[in-house]
Amino acid sequence: QVQLVESGGGLVQAGGSLRLSCAASGRSFSLYTMGWFRQAPGKEREFVAVISYRAGRITYYADSVKDRFTISRDNAKNTLYLQMNSLKPGDTAVYYCAARPGWQIGTTENEYDYWGQGTQVTVSS
Repeated sequence: QVQLVESGGGLVQAGGSLRLSCAASGRSFSLYTMGWFRQAPGKEREFVAVISYRAGRITYYADSVKDRFTISRDNAKNTLYLQMNSLKPGDTAVYYCAARPGWQIGTTENEYDYWGQGTQVTVSS
């Protein structure tokens, strides 16, 4: 089992940047594929990015964030990151990290077993 705690959210102007962190506790962080999801007010939670387990050689992004967001992991620190650049008001949402054991890349909520509590990101125009 793994526990996840997100941090790094906040208020930023359009065009700005934020870096989200997700600290994991528990066993064998490196053996989990990790994902970021987000949920805007009145909308369903949606996939943002995913990174494969171990060395994280495989990454995949939603079209809406491709070339602006970068997912990465530091297994020595048991931490997942999401670097968000060129932020837009449409990126405003609660951002969640999620974990699933094994190597398979997942882009839907039901593929993940563990979730953090979320961190709010607000982008002003």
